[in-house]
Amino acid sequence: MEKVFEEITENDGSMAFTFGDPEPVLGENFTDALGVFLLDNGKYYSTPVPLAGLARLRGANAYHAPIIEFKTNQVLKNIILSDVVLYSEIMPFVTDYNTFLNAYFQKIKNGFGEVIYLRHLPAINMRRMKEPDKYCMVKTDGTIVEFKKGEVAHIKNYDVAQTVYGIPSYLGAIQSMLLNEDATMFRRRYYLNGAHVGYIFYSTAANLSDNDQNAIRDAVKSAKKLGNFRNLFLHIPNAKEKDVQIIPVGDFSTKDELQKIKNISRDDIIAAHRIPPALASIVPAERSGTYGDISKAAEVYRENEIAPLQKQILQINEFLSKSRHISFN
Repeated sequence: MEKVFEEITENDGSMAFTFGDPEPVLGENFTDALGVFLLDNGKYYSTPVPLAGLARLRGANAYHAPIIEFKTNQVLKNIILSDVVLYSEIMPFVTDYNTFLNAYFQKIKNGFGEVIYLRHLPAINMRRMKEPDKYCMVKTDGTIVEFKKGEVAHIKNYDVAQTVYGIPSYLGAIQSMLLNEDATMFRRRYYLNGAHVGYIFYSTAANLSDNDQNAIRDAVKSAKKLGNFRNLFLHIPNAKEKDVQIIPVGDFSTKDELQKIKNISRDDIIAAHRIPPALASIVPAERSGTYGDISKAAEVYRENEIAPLQKQILQINEFLSKSRHISFN
């Protein structure tokens, strides 16, 4: 990995810094690492992306998880269940699907081979085994619980690279999600650290003694931690105009860099989820501006995003008798 910065000191004692190129958190070729491979001596397939990472990503910013929750609520808003599928089982099932694009049910059958109950299985722990239509659950301690062939119902979206697991379409917005988090954390650390010296203190005063220079240097160094917002008094007898100059370098606290970064990353996130800004509780940039008729936006969103999701969920009817099908009103 390249050095973040390199310190260069000249012979006359002057000093400068050169910064390296920015590096993406997940590496430059993140998508090259995607793939499914047999693990544990060939027992089951790995997931294309780490599911634990996708789960932690839900808390990375203020938009991603609420949008998933909103989408889940919209899918389940007008669902008609049967005695085979309880709401307490279908809700986490749909949440898993919206998060991982994979969701699992265990099919509980009676003595006649009919499915009488669907039990939700956490997608984060489920893996497809080498044998087709056979699955296992990998527990946190590494132990494996195998299910019988055909015992697990797996609903997933289609991935052009492999057919074992589904893969989220929002992967392209992961960097934006992390950037949104990083921008917020940077602002928090900025204020907690108190290093608010975004300038160059430049002096050409000939009558500035060594003691005065040391005093100024100590005062600048102390401009951090608690109580950092303090004024600095400087008196130089017989000084000329511009003997002392304050040259701004960049002040993150007074400019709108944070807002720009967060707005750009926010827009990427809602675009990845294909949700209208008004439904994501985003306030227009201009106070007087609006996003139009929210009811029309909700109707378009329902027709183009929620209805296809509901069709995906209806695939579970393939495992149920007709009298026990679920539907949407």
